[in-house]
Amino acid sequence: MKDLLVWLLLSLFCWLYITADPTESVVKDVFLAKAQGDRPQRSQSDIKGCQPLVHGTAVHESWPSNNQSGLPVVESKVFVSRLKNRYVSGHFTVVLDPLRTVSVLEPGGPGGCGLHKMVSVEETARAAGCLYAQNGGFFNTKTGQCLGNVVSDGRLAKDSGGVQNAQFGIRRDGTLVFGYVSKEDVLEQSNPFVQLISGVVWLIKNGSVNIEPSLKAECDKTQETGTLKHFADVISARTAVGHDAQGRLILFHLDGQTGERGMSLWEMADFLKKNGVINAINLDGGGSSTFISNGSLASYPSDECSKPDNSWRCARRVSTVLCVHPHRCQPSDCGGHGRCVAGLCHCQEGWRGAACDFPTCPPSCGAHGVCSASGCVCDAGWRGQNCSQKCPSGFYGDGCNQTCSCMNGASCHHIFGNCSCPPGFSGTTCEEDCPFGFYGDGCKQICPCMNGASCHHIFGNCSCPPGFSGTTCEEDCPSGFYGDGCNQTCSCMNGASCHHIFGNCSCPPGFSGTTCEEDGRSLVETSLKLWAGAYFTESTWLTITAILSSVLLLSLLAHVLPLCRHWLATHWRRDYTYLPLTTDAEVSLQSVIGESGKGFADNSDFLELTPRVESAGEKT
Repeated sequence: MKDLLVWLLLSLFCWLYITADPTESVVKDVFLAKAQGDRPQRSQSDIKGCQPLVHGTAVHESWPSNNQSGLPVVESKVFVSRLKNRYVSGHFTVVLDPLRTVSVLEPGGPGGCGLHKMVSVEETARAAGCLYAQNGGFFNTKTGQCLGNVVSDGRLAKDSGGVQNAQFGIRRDGTLVFGYVSKEDVLEQSNPFVQLISGVVWLIKNGSVNIEPSLKAECDKTQETGTLKHFADVISARTAVGHDAQGRLILFHLDGQTGERGMSLWEMADFLKKNGVINAINLDGGGSSTFISNGSLASYPSDECSKPDNSWRCARRVSTVLCVHPHRCQPSDCGGHGRCVAGLCHCQEGWRGAACDFPTCPPSCGAHGVCSASGCVCDAGWRGQNCSQKCPSGFYGDGCNQTCSCMNGASCHHIFGNCSCPPGFSGTTCEEDCPFGFYGDGCKQICPCMNGASCHHIFGNCSCPPGFSGTTCEEDCPSGFYGDGCNQTCSCMNGASCHHIFGNCSCPPGFSGTTCEEDGRSLVETSLKLWAGAYFTESTWLTITAILSSVLLLSLLAHVLPLCRHWLATHWRRDYTYLPLTTDAEVSLQSVIGESGKGFADNSDFLELTPRVESAGEKT
């Protein structure tokens, strides 16, 4: 009991959660996002009824339509088929060029869905000039409201908001679409629907009967027969639309009366599959269905409607209609890019498509573009009809609309806009010269200049500083020149050299002055001459010279004579013995000579006698 109570509470909670707001149901993510025409990644059994499709989710089949423009545009046959215990009859119609010959019509004409009209198939078809027509999409029999999606000749008449009942549509490029279509797909504009109608149950999907999965996916509120199972099982009048392997559209109409005559959905799907139908959806045919052939009612004899017990045979008022008409140009003016002839648009040069609304792509958009509805769409950095041309100089990026910021004649990358600097420049936008000491392509070459010289940032030519010359400024200025470019002439005289940078003169010996213009020797002589000439006569000068010479001689003698006297005195004294003077008695010669007298005795040529010293008062 406890487990049962828990299960009851969980069931109640889930029921409240799901019914409170269908758009927030935990099962709303029923399909994985797929591109048009792709197979779903999830089984269709995951689909839950009446759930608006989540953004981007869609499960449908796409098929290119047949576009034969010959006549007749449509072939319709009456069939009678025997089932288990009954015969059934109806119409099997093949349309060769559905894009230009099939339209979804609102009841009574344009705007009928908005007015909630219910009009007979015959009335709507006659006003539109239909060759063949039959019941179209589902509607509310009480209010007349069109149900599901309705697009009529390119105009959105009704938007279902994404409720997932089976859909049939034709896109602008002629693609046939069968299955479940998201709201976003309905409103998509790159290749929009030009015809779109909603049914109930996807009968045949890609060649296989698809009823069972559809019963789990469809919104049962769209039909009024009861449960979806009863709706599928009951025999009734039916209409359907599908296509075969050649892309020809198949219209199926079955006479009948609900619960009395006709086919179940299973029987109709089996019949269509046996007749080569690849994809098909069930349309409204409840109660009775009507078929117009060659503009006239073809379902039943008109007098049958007068019989009370056969009122089910009479055409009833319905909503939308599927109409097959003569070739039409859509739009009638061929988009302003062509001319409508016998229902076909003859496009001007440069335009293509049934409505002349696609620019003509060249045979190939090349390796840098893709062909789209608007022609070749080029990759960033490329342009031209086949996307083979790079962006022009000064532009880059998508559509070549971005302006390069490069300077000094630099080019920018046609895709990314990066600057490629010319030789001699650097920086993000090539706004700077090469750094000092470098030049050339990429500023990678080293300048060969000497003596502090700079080189040209592009070519590497050396610009010599003042005082230097040569290809690499390796030489001083030539003799006689100095300064900037060695173009200044030295002003030095008398063989003097000048400084190669500043021009200063270096004078040789005997010369002076800023330019060495003064000779030192000649200056003295000249000065003396000038001085003498200004104050003395020649005789005076001779007198002065004689006096000066005498003075010089006397001065010389004054210095020489003492020197000679000193020499003589020094030389003479060295052979004498000097005795001091005394007041004693005379000293004998022998006592004076002493031991040394022997030497004198031997010297016969020289004898110096010491004078006798007398006492006071005596004469020496």
